[in-house]
Amino acid sequence: MLRAFSHTNGRCAFHHSKCWHHRKSVLAIRREDVNAWERRAPLAPKHVKELTQMGYKVLVQPSNRRAIHEKDYIKAGGIIQEDISEASLIVGVKRPPEDKLIPKKNYAFFSHTIKAQEANMPLLDEILRQEIRLFDYEKMVDHKGMRVVAFGKWAGVAGMINILHGLGLRFLALGHHTPFMHIGMAHNYRNSSQAVQAVRDAGYEISLGLMPKSVGPLTFVFTGTGNVSKGAQEMFNALPCEFVEPHELKEVSRSGANFIFFLTSDLRKVYGTVLSRHHHLVRKRDGLYDPVDYDKHPELYTSRFSTDIAPYTTCLINGIYWEQHTPRLLSRQDAQKLLVPVRSAAGATEGCPELPHKLLAICDISADTGGSIEFMTECTTIDSPFCMYDADQHIIHDSVEGSGILMCSIDNLPAQLPIEATEYFGDMLFPYIEEMLLSEGSEPLESQNYSSIVRDAVIASNGSLTAKYEYIQKLRESREYAQSLKMGNKKRVLLLGSGYVSGPVLEYLTRDSNVDITVASVMKEQLEQLMKKYSNVTSVHIDVIKHEEKLSSLVKKHDLVISLLPYSAHPLVAKKCIDNKVNLVTASYLTPAMKELQESVEAAGITVISEMGLDPGLDHMLAMECIDKAKEVGATVVSYTSFCGGLPAPEHSDNPLRYKFSWSPQGVLLNTVQSATYLKNGEIINIPAGGALLDSVTPMDFFPGLNLEGFPNRDSTKYAEPYGIQTAHTLLRGTLRYKGYSKTMGGFVKLGLINPDPYPLLSSTTPPLTWKELMCKLVGIKLPAEYHVLKEAVFSKLEKDKSQLEAVEWLGLLGDEPVPAADSIVGALAKHMEMKLPFGTGERDMIVMRNEIGLRHPSGHLEDKFIDLVVYGDNKGYSAMAKTVGYPTAIAAKMVLDGEIDAKGMVIPLTKNVYGPILERVRAEGIVYSTRSVIKQ
Repeated sequence: MLRAFSHTNGRCAFHHSKCWHHRKSVLAIRREDVNAWERRAPLAPKHVKELTQMGYKVLVQPSNRRAIHEKDYIKAGGIIQEDISEASLIVGVKRPPEDKLIPKKNYAFFSHTIKAQEANMPLLDEILRQEIRLFDYEKMVDHKGMRVVAFGKWAGVAGMINILHGLGLRFLALGHHTPFMHIGMAHNYRNSSQAVQAVRDAGYEISLGLMPKSVGPLTFVFTGTGNVSKGAQEMFNALPCEFVEPHELKEVSRSGANFIFFLTSDLRKVYGTVLSRHHHLVRKRDGLYDPVDYDKHPELYTSRFSTDIAPYTTCLINGIYWEQHTPRLLSRQDAQKLLVPVRSAAGATEGCPELPHKLLAICDISADTGGSIEFMTECTTIDSPFCMYDADQHIIHDSVEGSGILMCSIDNLPAQLPIEATEYFGDMLFPYIEEMLLSEGSEPLESQNYSSIVRDAVIASNGSLTAKYEYIQKLRESREYAQSLKMGNKKRVLLLGSGYVSGPVLEYLTRDSNVDITVASVMKEQLEQLMKKYSNVTSVHIDVIKHEEKLSSLVKKHDLVISLLPYSAHPLVAKKCIDNKVNLVTASYLTPAMKELQESVEAAGITVISEMGLDPGLDHMLAMECIDKAKEVGATVVSYTSFCGGLPAPEHSDNPLRYKFSWSPQGVLLNTVQSATYLKNGEIINIPAGGALLDSVTPMDFFPGLNLEGFPNRDSTKYAEPYGIQTAHTLLRGTLRYKGYSKTMGGFVKLGLINPDPYPLLSSTTPPLTWKELMCKLVGIKLPAEYHVLKEAVFSKLEKDKSQLEAVEWLGLLGDEPVPAADSIVGALAKHMEMKLPFGTGERDMIVMRNEIGLRHPSGHLEDKFIDLVVYGDNKGYSAMAKTVGYPTAIAAKMVLDGEIDAKGMVIPLTKNVYGPILERVRAEGIVYSTRSVIKQ
């Protein structure tokens, strides 16, 4: 269609063989709908006005999110209209959803496909399928390779504002109030002028000497000399600043290690330096920099940034474009060296602390994950703009506190200043709009007389990648091949939970270097401890119950999930595993809620293993090993009794409960008010929920020295069929405790403390209660109450049981200690007991299990089998509970990964192919059981 073009007043004017005004060409500005913060547009009203004056029709999709109001587009001649199908050119800022693409149209937007970015390959595939012509702004470059259409300046401006705000927060976390605290995020300002004024105000305070002296001179390093860097420097110039050469940075950065060095630097200003390639890039073989040679062979060069510049940098503002085979600015190993604490400052005090290290923050405006900043592996967002990278643990956590480098790597920074960014971008794009507009996407690309800038930006046309971008397919194939190799070698496990049991699970699985593990937990400190101890393990700090979408995303990336969460969370986890066809292992009971998923699990073709811990778990395996051997010789089972308990070792049972916590405290408490059903001498015994279980306690004398008692646990009768012991007249599974435990727990039940119902007064949003106040409410006396009045009321509620009262007093439940915030009373009591009854340093726990199986042989004689398992915790290692739950779980997980367990559907360890290998392998971990028989005539 186009025959020639010329440049007039900085923009292209076109001459056509056909009179184009007989048919108006239509341009559409699409609505941005990929990100809630995306308020930009590719063209501003002034550009629309000029296009309409030239005779073009401009459609604007309605959007209340767009920062520039629709009335301004209408005033400029634009038409607000949802349907944009008549447009020949559709322009946007970010990618459209695949399902909103219109076939055989011209589209212009940032596609983020030129590096074969995996997330955007489905979009590219759809563009090819629908024969769309794609113009990518990122590839609109001049003869020097410089981009002519970009938001770069405004990315720099917004990024600089954000990192100054972040520095204020980071300094505060380190014990320093600074003028930066008065600078907000970029989007908090109506325009950049307001932001400049806020930065100037902070600068004025700096010029008055109000920066804490112990932080030393602040140095800012800007990489690159393009628009991104210039935009950041423009904002930086609003501070009292002095630019120095990179080689001078060392001198001016002398900081808190020795206050006399401040004589060489002025604390009433900040220092900046602009880094170009020649400042840090050198050829590996001779240490020289040759720009022509570097452009041809970047892989022959290395960067000295980590040794020559970074040690003297407070904040890095990174704006350079990075490509494969070019040197990185910083690697993980570099970060580890840079985060080594500085030596103690002579003048530093507790109230005026020194900085932990010089490099405090990185604003990676390039937002190139895994690029020039190797450890920037995930972009931050405007909602959550900052994270901390801890190089020692190689973890990223969402905070401004803790160890590490503050990171800000938002990939849509200009969206924070949307009006100015739109006008700036539109000015750059406008000269090229007309030639893109006056072509049909369905026409062959070869027939279009585009300028080189526009033609070279065409990624796809007429159903194919253009010649310049055919490499994208090769990149995809190469990456997919590499991923297939990695997937073939590496097995990925997601561990949910970081509590008591996680240690043995991780220890066992990390023995295989081909297993990569991600631990997801809400317990930040536990995660940090685990990361210090185990390699090839990464962590994610998240409450998976409250963030189901993130849970689903995590599950999708792994081959197997191990859930150590409370049993109530397992149905949710299982559903995510079903959706993503990922195997699951848990140590908890196969509950009715889990059983309901049986068909879905089978349809998904996955394995879901439950009851793979101690009780349930090892108890099943030990029982089935004995039962199966008995059946092999023709014997029948006439009785089965199994008791198990996790206890403190006798020497550490010195409290009213005779108990300490090595697993979920709330689970322990709730077990005492569960219902129970068992079979005794042919009669089914039902115990209702609510505490009656504690009245069914019997002494256990098989280890007389331990003074044990036991009570039934849940429904024992349901195991008759899966165990294959319908012939048994007695079937009982129970819990072991030291004598006195049940009586004490009975007192808590009487007082209403084992109540799982919601109790809003204990919410974190309400004023805190003391235990005294809560107990007054539970026993029905008015506040304020004297201690002796409350004690007498509680004593009466306990039916005058002195030992139960002593336990209540010992735990401080009549005092002024605050009740922990919780959803329920039992939840609060569990948190309180976890603090009051932990295992102390050097204390150990103990596991006791006794299975008694009565057999009748074909000869008629009877035999009693006694299977005993006693395991002690290690003083400086794992608890007995952690070992006996964690190792079986880990072994089962490894068996699934290795294909030893390949059954699909719901699995519990009742078959020899499962329990046999596990019982053999737990012996190697020190979990050893003994068996003896008594023959009766």
